[in-house]
Amino acid sequence: MTDSLAAHPDRLFPADPGTRRIARELYADVEHFPILSPHGHVPAEWIADDVPFPDPTALLVTPDHYVTRLIHASGVPLSELGFGEGQGREASLQGWRHFAEAWPLFDGTASGYWLRSEFEHVFGLPAEMVESFGPENADAVYAAIAAKLAEPDFRPRKLFEDFRIEVLATTDDPLDSLEAHERLAKDESFRGRVLPTFRPDAYINVAHPEWAERVERLTAEASGGVGGFAGYLRALESRRRYFVDHGAVSADHGVRTPLTLRLEQSEAEALFDKARRGDVTAADRDAFEAHMMWEMARMSVEDGLVMTIHPGSYRNHHGPTFAAYGGDTGHDIPFAVNYTEGVHALLQDFGTAKDFHLVLFTLDETVFSRELAPLAGFYPSVYIGAPWWFLDAPDAMLRFRSAVTETAGFSRSSGFIDDTRAYCSIPARHDTSRRVEASFLARLVAEHRVTEARAHELIVDVVDRAPRRVFKL
Repeated sequence: MTDSLAAHPDRLFPADPGTRRIARELYADVEHFPILSPHGHVPAEWIADDVPFPDPTALLVTPDHYVTRLIHASGVPLSELGFGEGQGREASLQGWRHFAEAWPLFDGTASGYWLRSEFEHVFGLPAEMVESFGPENADAVYAAIAAKLAEPDFRPRKLFEDFRIEVLATTDDPLDSLEAHERLAKDESFRGRVLPTFRPDAYINVAHPEWAERVERLTAEASGGVGGFAGYLRALESRRRYFVDHGAVSADHGVRTPLTLRLEQSEAEALFDKARRGDVTAADRDAFEAHMMWEMARMSVEDGLVMTIHPGSYRNHHGPTFAAYGGDTGHDIPFAVNYTEGVHALLQDFGTAKDFHLVLFTLDETVFSRELAPLAGFYPSVYIGAPWWFLDAPDAMLRFRSAVTETAGFSRSSGFIDDTRAYCSIPARHDTSRRVEASFLARLVAEHRVTEARAHELIVDVVDRAPRRVFKL
């Protein structure tokens, strides 16, 4: 019988037997806790409409840029992975076969770890089939997963329950009607919480190709007839209140850098007017976005929405790929950021504001110990966002915990976020985080730096109480 990596009870635990024993016992405390996902990208319509999932390629390969980018790096065009127009069953099978050929490339990667877990624990594939996955059995694995997707119980709502998800936050356009969220909130048969998240990037970043058009619509629909920059701010405030009324707990900002500025009202209004005329410079665009981040913090202090910042990604690095297939297709690349200077203006005015929560994420792990931990170790508003995107992997999670804990302790971190569109990977991602936290705490116990009794308290706080506390759940 083939050994199952995905089912090994000690996966991700320390190799030392004594430390592993402690990790195993700590993990047992939180293994079956409900999943709290306060930042993600699963559409609310999936849950509200309970529509069947598409074919295996469309579910597991095409939308997952962790997967497609590595296959593309091996020489396979994105057009053969389900991207583009007119993709039918044959194209889906072709994409899946490329995935099977590339499967060895995922050894040692976080996505390979998650996919193994999905194959066995979500889709029920035998370990022998998973461990032999490749060109020879690609069609058989595809057929087995397709059969699972066709089962009446394998729908988003049933999986929501099976995955033990308590809270799932979506990411939504400020002008979204939130109709799907309304239906879920009124549906007495649905026991979970699906929360909208206010994501205003396209209305704040003047460089966005649709900025002017979106701002025109925003002010027309939500400014209450007030014109100019004042109407723009009023419209944003109005839509934020709409989101709060529909259960939102946070506003998320996917900015290029964490720069914030406090401009005089006349300066901001002048930049706004120049942007609407289309004659701003790159420096003007940066200054306007930085000021609007200050405005977003002001609004969060007023309406209570948690403010999260996700900077440091060079979006659409390969122009020809973006032109052919659009964004979120695997060529967003991290770069270094400066948080200490970047958020200075914001924190001068709001860093000690009552009940303001600011969660700082990064793709630049050099700032974990140098900047984020010291910031969170002083400002009561600042929390350190969990490892995200390229860093949400076992070793990177351990580096994160080691980097921030000695300065900021455990209480100043956000709790895990999965930040995913890959619905079926959510349980594996949260389980990974819990195993890593157990492993880190077990090492502290083994080194006589934390008592074992205290470690059992800390893991419950890190896994469950922290996200509830930080995201006001």
